[in-house]
Amino acid sequence: MTTLALTVYILIWPVIVAGVLFVISRAFYREWAEARRNGRPLI
Repeated sequence: MTTLALTVYILIWPVIVAGVLFVISRAFYREWAEARRNGRPLI
């Protein structure tokens, strides 16, 4: 592997993790907001 390929491979993981965390957080916020609007507990 070249240095550039190895660098890209290592640096892509934080981007993937941040994307997954963003999707999970967005879904949680939507569920929380809907439960709050309907007066239901989240759990």
